[in-house]
Amino acid sequence: MSTQSEAVLENNLIKRLSENGYEFVKIRNENDLLANFRVQLDKLNKCKLTDEEFNKVLLFLDEGSIFDKAKKLRDHYYIDRKDNPFYIKFLNQKDWCKNIFQVSNQITMESKHKNRYDVTLLINGFPLVQIELKRRGMPLKEAFDQITRYTLHSYKGLFNYIQIFVVSNGINTKYFANGLKNDLQFEFTFYWKDEKNNNILSLDDFANTFLEKCNLAKMISKYMVLNESSKRLMILRAYQKYAVEAVIHQALDIKQNGYVWHTTGSGKTLTSYKVSQLLAEDESIYKVIFVVDRRDLDIQTNKEFNSFCDGCVNTTKHTGALIKNLTTEGKGKLVTTTIQKLSKAVKTAGDKVKLQKIKDKKIILIFDECHRSQFGEMHNVITEFFSNSLSFGFTGTPIFAKNSDGTRTTKDIFGKKLHEYVIKDAIADNNVLGFSVDYVGGAKSHTDIDKEVKKINTKEYLESDNRLNQIVDYIIESYDSKTRNREFNAMFTVSRGGVIHNYYELFKKKKHDLKIVTIFTFKANEDLSENEHSQDLLDKYILDYNKMFETNFTSDDFKQYHADVSKRMKNREIDLLLVVDMFLTGFDSKLLNTLYVDKNLQYHGLLQAFSRTNRIVNKRKSQGNIVCFTNLKDNVDEAIALFSDPNAIEDIILPPYETFVKWFNEDLKRLFKLVKTATEALDLQSENDKKKFVLIFRDLIRNKNKLDIFTEFNWDDVKIDEQEFNDFKSAYLDIYDEFKKDNEDGESVLGDIDFELELLRNDQINVDYILNLLADLDKNSTSFKHDKQRIISLMKEHENLRSKIDLIEKFINEKLGNIDSKVTNINEEFDKFMKHERKQAMCEIVDEENLNEDVARQIFEYFEFSGKIDEELIKQSLVEKLKFKERKAKVNTIKFKIFELFEKFDY
Repeated sequence: MSTQSEAVLENNLIKRLSENGYEFVKIRNENDLLANFRVQLDKLNKCKLTDEEFNKVLLFLDEGSIFDKAKKLRDHYYIDRKDNPFYIKFLNQKDWCKNIFQVSNQITMESKHKNRYDVTLLINGFPLVQIELKRRGMPLKEAFDQITRYTLHSYKGLFNYIQIFVVSNGINTKYFANGLKNDLQFEFTFYWKDEKNNNILSLDDFANTFLEKCNLAKMISKYMVLNESSKRLMILRAYQKYAVEAVIHQALDIKQNGYVWHTTGSGKTLTSYKVSQLLAEDESIYKVIFVVDRRDLDIQTNKEFNSFCDGCVNTTKHTGALIKNLTTEGKGKLVTTTIQKLSKAVKTAGDKVKLQKIKDKKIILIFDECHRSQFGEMHNVITEFFSNSLSFGFTGTPIFAKNSDGTRTTKDIFGKKLHEYVIKDAIADNNVLGFSVDYVGGAKSHTDIDKEVKKINTKEYLESDNRLNQIVDYIIESYDSKTRNREFNAMFTVSRGGVIHNYYELFKKKKHDLKIVTIFTFKANEDLSENEHSQDLLDKYILDYNKMFETNFTSDDFKQYHADVSKRMKNREIDLLLVVDMFLTGFDSKLLNTLYVDKNLQYHGLLQAFSRTNRIVNKRKSQGNIVCFTNLKDNVDEAIALFSDPNAIEDIILPPYETFVKWFNEDLKRLFKLVKTATEALDLQSENDKKKFVLIFRDLIRNKNKLDIFTEFNWDDVKIDEQEFNDFKSAYLDIYDEFKKDNEDGESVLGDIDFELELLRNDQINVDYILNLLADLDKNSTSFKHDKQRIISLMKEHENLRSKIDLIEKFINEKLGNIDSKVTNINEEFDKFMKHERKQAMCEIVDEENLNEDVARQIFEYFEFSGKIDEELIKQSLVEKLKFKERKAKVNTIKFKIFELFEKFDY
């Protein structure tokens, strides 16, 4: 049976959509698109716009970014007619099924390049969904890369109103929200699912479910979020939508409590925001109160909710503000607060009187992280006071009978489980990462008798100087490999306060350059069995912190200190955070990838702590690293069985080091079948053979990326030496450079391949590293040519240095012989050289492109300051008058040269 072509896929999809109520419309180009848009706009608004009015609408729609246009799509436009002014809408968000649905294909658009798009879905004449297809067997990533090229080359006008992209090869189908090229990442594309989390993969099934007219319009109208802080479009994933709808149905129709079990890292904040927002919009509900269990989470929740909808949340800095927000009718129906403030308000006599008038009103209580703090008196007091309230909980790790310590379960508190999405599902969907778990130096007790006997000496053994010293040495030694040369950072959790002091002091005594910070709570009247009170010790450690970061905290400013530590961890300013229990729940940082553990963790506490490390950020973060200094193997297995299923361990815990070595060597066999050396790889003539090499070596890079995390990695374990691997890496990058240079239009068969260059980045091998090598380079030495070539070859192996090879070589040839590195700082000389060369390169752009020098200087300065290019300034800088197409091409050429220049001189 022959492979189904893209054309057949396209025709079958159009046929299916037409059967499902979409009207097929033939649109050849932008003129046809605008003509059709005008007809549908009139039809939607039951009006007849004049030419002048329609042109004003187009001018209104044409301005702004993709984010601005997404807001305009959901807005109204005022038609100023003297006799009868009125508003027109662009999208019917309330009755989403009453929009106008069309499908077209092969629409040709022309900007920098001419492109034809596969299948376009139009709602009210706007192209809101773009579907790119590849024939069966082709990877989805190729369709995704095609879309990212279109964002640069040809999307313009109404095509900047696209809300959703769909990529499919017939067998697999995914969707994602529109955005700028830098915001689009294949890692953040989603499968559509049924309510039981089964993926809907085939294009036919996807068309019948996700692309069903009412569902699609509902997704765009209700289940997209315009993030005000990042200026990005977000779309809910299937499991988020089902959870939202289940809670709303339970609240408005069934009128009973319930809870949602969505694993840590799966986007509960966005889900709970959507639930809160949609319930707050319902006229029958008086208030929606979103309850967290810590002040820092209250601040974080307010910030995140307001980023989704600026000003939509009433903040409650103190109990008085909370009472005012709760008792004020009208606007501000969504209130966030802590469980402590809310319970205090309903218990304190004076406050309780003020709240009496709303006691019986219809109130929805939404409890965040309901596994942690909803089992005590505060929860009972709140729910008993608000007599007409319903309670809904969100948790990543529910409390079941097995992990309940004999107390109540999540089901006892909240009732029915409304939707579930467990860690196995999230890892399979690439929403979170799996874990690589190392057990270092732990002794395992096999029987209860063993445990009883060992109780005598366990504390003495666990806190012995020798053991703690070995652990500290291991962390210092392993840190760079675990955190990818400090691209990421780590936490270390220990068993109790006394031990944390011992560890902190040991780290201070050791020789290293890690920025180590600690934070822990203390009791005012704690047992002073230690030499010093914990608060005094914390103050001493905070003094170290103040010196490190030029701050001025004390333990009396604990909340501010906590917030500052949190911010610096997220910004990767701290290398290692030493904690007992803090930061093991509720703390999310994409740049945290390693957790060192020297304490007993189990059930929900274990999974919550491990999950601090598994947020997705880029391809270089391939897993969360867990290093256990006590044997938690049984606890890990039990936690995974409880919160996923007993057969999920292999899906959640990555294979051991030996397995990755085996996979790497299997990929090597494939490589050596194609080429024996890097020279042979460079000599490949056909593009298909080059593509085979790129794909095989890319698999090797991916595996090497995972091998690098293991401290035991040794080149002797794989069947290639380091220099030979680096030679192949250079060949791989040479092929990329050749493709990039000769195939700007993406016509090469390599055009749809993601070379994944970020996996080749090595932040240790940077310009400073090269300058240190140059300081030892002697022009008069007999080995000079060899040493110089070694440095150039090293730069070729590292993608972040290749653009600077010509500059470094010029610096060596023209400047190095005149520098006495013992007297002159080579870094200062190189800095002077780079500034001069950059100025010359800017002058060359001005001369080559015939630009106004003063305006060009503004362009360079603006880009250096903001990282953005001002196209209007570029147009103003053009000295010669050009026709529209010539000017557009000229602007793009100048933009490319500016990007290239700043990449070359960035160091």
